[in-house]
Amino acid sequence: MITVRYMEQRDRQFWYSLDKHLPLSEFENKVHANMGYILSFSDKPVGILRYNLFWDNTPFCTMLYVDGNYRGRGFGKRLIEYWENDMKTRGYQMLLTSTRVDETAQHFYRKMGYKDCGSLVISIPGYEQPMEMFLIKLV
Repeated sequence: MITVRYMEQRDRQFWYSLDKHLPLSEFENKVHANMGYILSFSDKPVGILRYNLFWDNTPFCTMLYVDGNYRGRGFGKRLIEYWENDMKTRGYQMLLTSTRVDETAQHFYRKMGYKDCGSLVISIPGYEQPMEMFLIKLV
């Protein structure tokens, strides 16, 4: 059985087993604001999704991650659909996400109906990374 729920304080250890980028203070903020989700399979947490509000008014998925042992089984799809429905219920119509161009997530997002809408190149020494591509969807 697959379930999705808002992240809670008790999820901290699991969360950080998948997400190495979120500062602890932001974890606290996400819990308080219901801006993160835990996906479980048979009561075992296996995936996470977190988001921000881009321009303070547009939901922007900043992390979707499913444990490697559970990929390719529809868990990511279930997680993003849950987020999309939650955002629609909250009155949002346009959603954003991004991924690096060297990652395969771009294909997943396109299958989910997201369209390419721009990119960002960071070339500052010490912060360089492959181009970040942005994708958009109306819900």
